[in-house]
Amino acid sequence: METEGRYTLVGILVLAVIALLTVAVVWLTGAADRIAYQNYTLYFKQQSLDGLAVGSPVKIRGIKVGVVDSYRFAKDKDEAVSVTARIDEGVPVHVGAEAYIKRNLVTGIASVEINNGPSDAPLLDVVPQGERYPVIAEGSSDIDKVATAVSRMAENGAQVLERMNTLLSDENQLAISQTLANLNDLSGHLAANKQSLDAVVQGIRDASDEFRFAGASISQAATRAEGSIVSVSQNADATLKEATVAMEKLQGEASLISGQIQQLTETSTLELTNISRDVRTSAETLNTAGQRLSNPREILFGPGQQRLGPGEKLP
Repeated sequence: METEGRYTLVGILVLAVIALLTVAVVWLTGAADRIAYQNYTLYFKQQSLDGLAVGSPVKIRGIKVGVVDSYRFAKDKDEAVSVTARIDEGVPVHVGAEAYIKRNLVTGIASVEINNGPSDAPLLDVVPQGERYPVIAEGSSDIDKVATAVSRMAENGAQVLERMNTLLSDENQLAISQTLANLNDLSGHLAANKQSLDAVVQGIRDASDEFRFAGASISQAATRAEGSIVSVSQNADATLKEATVAMEKLQGEASLISGQIQQLTETSTLELTNISRDVRTSAETLNTAGQRLSNPREILFGPGQQRLGPGEKLP
């Protein structure tokens, strides 16, 4: 019985140890990873992943901050490779960060290098739609930039060589030879006719001097014409002023004559009015006298009783 009890106790201890180991493994592989790391997704389309493997280091400024957790071909990404990187939780990854492949030229072992975004940028913690983790954009390494520059230089060099070959073709060489021969003939002809050329140059100088003298004469004539124009303008101004004074005097005299004519007209009108009134009075007097003369009896014996006015009576 004691032996069976001892075996039972050993079995219970073994089961307890296995259970503890299971819990420890689960914790180490699950919750511990979620607490100690933060995951990011990286898409590589332009760069080769040769030498990159699960567990390869992920670095920022040359310092290892994580490892490559997995990689696979991405769907609907134009044959891009999706890499999941586990980075230490305390390492800040900012918006604008870019990742590229850095490869050891001797061993060929590759790692992921991250160029972090600006320090004042927010942390990269937004998960895009359809993604599981935040996405770090693909960048380019200095080696890639150098390779691109070298490739462009090679292309430009090839174009230069092609143009030089075109320039130095047989036809162009023949044309250049003919041009050089013509230049040689021309220089010889110029050397043989040096005196004639000197005479032509002297003639050009003489013509230039004549043009200069003619220009000076034209300038003097223009100055004289300007003086004459100024003098004529001054005389015209004086004449205009005299005409203005004469017009003002004529206008004053015309105003005076008009005033006198108006005064004479008013005097004549008044005299005609008086004459008309005197003529009318004289006509009335003559009319009265004519009426009295038309009845002599009344003049001699006085008016009849019928013609007596109120309060009048015969003597």
